[in-house]
Amino acid sequence: MKGFLIVLSIVLLILLVLLAVMYFLGRKLQKKQAEQQEAMDAAAQQMNLYIIDMKMMKITEANLPKMVLEQVPKYMKRAKLPIVKVKVGPKVMSLICDAKVFDTIAPKQEVKATVSGLYITAAKRIRGPIVETDPKKRKAQRKQEKKDAKKAARQAKKN
Repeated sequence: MKGFLIVLSIVLLILLVLLAVMYFLGRKLQKKQAEQQEAMDAAAQQMNLYIIDMKMMKITEANLPKMVLEQVPKYMKRAKLPIVKVKVGPKVMSLICDAKVFDTIAPKQEVKATVSGLYITAAKRIRGPIVETDPKKRKAQRKQEKKDAKKAARQAKKN
C-alpha cells in the first residue's frame, strides 16, 4: 500500500509539472498570436475582388510567388489550404483565404474584401446576399460537380 501511494504521488507531481508547463507555453503562444493579429490588421486594406475559382489545394500547386513558397515550413507544404483565384483590376492572382470566409463566398461573384498581404481575412458581397452553406452540403455539391465533369468527359470521349 505504501508503494502504491509513492507511485501515485510521483505521477501526480509529473502531471502538475506538465500542467504548469502547458499553461505558461499557452500564454506565450497566445501573446504571439495577438501580436501577429495586430500586424495583420495594420497591413489590411479593402479591395474589390472578382472571384474566379475557389479550391482546397496544396500551397505548392497554388501559383503563389516564389518568396512565399520559400518561407513556408516543410510540413505546411503538404497541407491543403483554401486558395481563391481572384481578379483585382486587370490582374489575376491567387490568394489564401481564411476558412470562415471561404465558406461564405462563392465563385463568379464580386466581393469587397479585407486583404492583408496574400491573405483574405474578411469578405462582403457587393451585389446580393452572402452565400452561407453548410460545409457538408458544400462538400456534397463539390462531389456532384466532379461526377458531372467525369460523366461529361466520358461522353465527349465516346463522341
